[in-house]
Amino acid sequence: MSERVRNGRTTSRLAAVQALYQVEFATEDPHHVVEQFRRFRLKPGFGGPDWPEAEPGFFADIVEGAWSRKPEIDALIEPALARGWTLQRIDPVIRAILRAGAYEILARGDVPARATIDAYVDVSLAFDAAKEAGFVNGVLDRIAKDRRPQEMAGRG
Repeated sequence: MSERVRNGRTTSRLAAVQALYQVEFATEDPHHVVEQFRRFRLKPGFGGPDWPEAEPGFFADIVEGAWSRKPEIDALIEPALARGWTLQRIDPVIRAILRAGAYEILARGDVPARATIDAYVDVSLAFDAAKEAGFVNGVLDRIAKDRRPQEMAGRG
């Protein structure tokens, strides 16, 4: 993962993707999962020995916000996929990355869209998903161009 983006928010994003995966596959309440992470997992060294501490509030916002707006977010992701692809056909970790990134683009206007996209590309690399990094970039870029056109104007 790139040092230029490794900060408490990067750690929060990494944890949020793991939590969203857990919510989807363990069918647990997102609030319960957030509390589990806060109490047992979001400790110093969560992402690795040189990773900064996560920002618990930012982490919780991504998990709870992405899950509560899942139908809306999924409806944004589906048309950004290649023809013939559905969200359910995508690797579950990549699906969690896309949902978290799309949520930030929709709801976190305080974070530049390009920074959000770059951060989730880096998160995909943390999951050893190098071949999917371009896919994550492309889908989130399409969503950002749709939802934040002025901010994304002039970008490929």
